[in-house]
Amino acid sequence: MFHWLREHRRAELRKRQFPPEWDSYLRANLAHYCMLSDAERSELQAMIHVFLKEKNWEGCGSLDLTDEICVTIAAQACLLQLGLPHDYYRNVQSILVYPSTVVTPEYHPGIFDHTYDPIENSIPILGQSIPHGPVILVWDAVLRNAKHPEQGHNVVYHEFAHKLDMLDGAADGTPILDRDQLIEWVAVCSHEFQRLRHLADLGQKTFMDSYGAKDEAEFFAVATEEFFDRPVALKKNAPDLYRVLSEYYHQDPFSRANHHCPE
Repeated sequence: MFHWLREHRRAELRKRQFPPEWDSYLRANLAHYCMLSDAERSELQAMIHVFLKEKNWEGCGSLDLTDEICVTIAAQACLLQLGLPHDYYRNVQSILVYPSTVVTPEYHPGIFDHTYDPIENSIPILGQSIPHGPVILVWDAVLRNAKHPEQGHNVVYHEFAHKLDMLDGAADGTPILDRDQLIEWVAVCSHEFQRLRHLADLGQKTFMDSYGAKDEAEFFAVATEEFFDRPVALKKNAPDLYRVLSEYYHQDPFSRANHHCPE
């Protein structure tokens, strides 16, 4: 009964008209929004309605949490799941948004959070995905990243890629995959992770952010940023990595690269 009620509520939310001002926010703030086909954009809008309603949104550090902020974040989080079977990030109950770079507060699990892993506190961050807990984001970084994908950094993509990774219970750089995908994923991603780590250890310039060399989980999150933000460069420098990411996300950002919102 609960499942039926939830799906009925979601179906009703998905039917709602997308407010014109929300569309304006995304056209102004999210470069990827106009790169989508009409069908993709329509689906994204439907997903945003559900995502906004089902998550607990909190403005922190005196931030006035506006529709613009929530819609801009929701669109980026939902874009990752646009081609995936999904349950609207069932492992995310809360999204905490700060105005600018913050030192993480001491985290106390809420009534719906079940935190079993160690949590790093008191470090400066632009975003953080807490295992079995909320996603923390910094608004000025979110907006800057959304408007300028050419920079190859997107804190929303990064943190929600971690949440996709965590859906199977472990943050290990391998999201939920079928058997055939898994074999190729491990082979390709292991090779590219070791290549990135080798170049980073030598102090050489890397085609991906060297932060991805920290561990496999960060590699997947950084690779996701590159896949959506700089698909042309990723496909050129690591075609096999681009291919397995495309097969996982069921999207081809490379084909969208020349589409832009009108001025």
